[in-house]
Amino acid sequence: MKKPTFQPLQPLHSRRTALGLALATATLAGAGSAFAQGAAKELVVWHAYRAAEKAAFEKVVENFAKTPAAKGFKVSTLAIPYDAYADKISAAVPRGKGPDVFIYAQDRLGGWIEAGKTVEPIDFFLDKATRDSLLPGMLAAMTYKGGVWGLPINYKMPTLIYNKDLVKAPPKTTDEMVKLAKSLTNAASGRYGLAYWYTNFYFHSALMNAFGGAVFDKDGKLVLDSPANVASLNQMMKWFKDGVLPAEPSEALIASMFNEGKAAMVINGPWFVGDIDKKINVGFAPLPVLDATKKPLRPWMTIEGAYVAASSANKEVAYEFARYLTGEEAGLVLALEGRQLHTNKAVYANPKVSGDPVLQAFRAQLENAEPMPNRPEMTMVWSPATTAMNKIVKGNATVEAALKEAAGSVQESVAALRRGK
Repeated sequence: MKKPTFQPLQPLHSRRTALGLALATATLAGAGSAFAQGAAKELVVWHAYRAAEKAAFEKVVENFAKTPAAKGFKVSTLAIPYDAYADKISAAVPRGKGPDVFIYAQDRLGGWIEAGKTVEPIDFFLDKATRDSLLPGMLAAMTYKGGVWGLPINYKMPTLIYNKDLVKAPPKTTDEMVKLAKSLTNAASGRYGLAYWYTNFYFHSALMNAFGGAVFDKDGKLVLDSPANVASLNQMMKWFKDGVLPAEPSEALIASMFNEGKAAMVINGPWFVGDIDKKINVGFAPLPVLDATKKPLRPWMTIEGAYVAASSANKEVAYEFARYLTGEEAGLVLALEGRQLHTNKAVYANPKVSGDPVLQAFRAQLENAEPMPNRPEMTMVWSPATTAMNKIVKGNATVEAALKEAAGSVQESVAALRRGK
């Protein structure tokens, strides 16, 4: 396997010059190829959408093709199964076999940038109007080592979802949440006041961030076994031992319990909404404030971006397509028909969006959410962190010992990766 090449970012003016030359060369090459083959100009886009999201996205693609920004290009989309998507991007795009634009969440961005020949920096194109149109924090997820590498399209994060027939008023603090959950729990009959996938590190992030914890500090140092992270897991274990959380949680179990009226409150994301039975009188509320720190639970947020492939011969049109995806016109289609949480601020002023309880609920949670790290090392964290959390819950290790072991495992993986460079 060819070793990835790590290079520091060039200064912005140098990148602009280089990109300008590349665009000119690509334009001439593309024009010559199209003339020689008599082929129509085509922009290829990869995504992993299904169902309503896919239909809405394809409608947006059709609308873009009618705009002057499309410059007569035909836009072809390819839906790729999610489980294989990231690996397909990593394998195909650096060899020039992939799309002009691909859609993916920010968590893999740093790795693709460091590997090289995958994502094109877009500082050259990005203007103030586009920056100003986006919700706070969105563009930060597309930023790596001072450069901007994509445009954010939509975001997802967990919030509090509850059964209005069981919960008359959602809790404002975690002490209120636990007290309410205890009053609604009857373990013998399989009923619980609160259910969430607490052994999943992604869902634990809300509690971790409220304690001031993190996976990496501001300098990129691994701090997985920090005192704040230890405190957050001790708090989770207290809730578990209080008996208000079901044993061995999973996404399927939580959905089943909520739909059967056996879970009064759950912590889950917009992807969960489609699984809720129509008979449930469902309500939404921001996650409560953690009494221990007086800070709100702050879940990780995944932000899907549109990235221009480094190998694209149509970078200018590719960027225009990405920019169109972030605009209000596209945003309304993606929000109202695809049920996506769009990144454009103006979308939320539309009466149809502002009157939608689901879209507004997750928009409210955005005020207390944190973009998931986009560092390359993040992919090495999930397995050790999950192992640690399961050991803690099963009583096979203390919180301190399990996190220390997980941190050591991640460090070994990172060191091995660097040795292989």
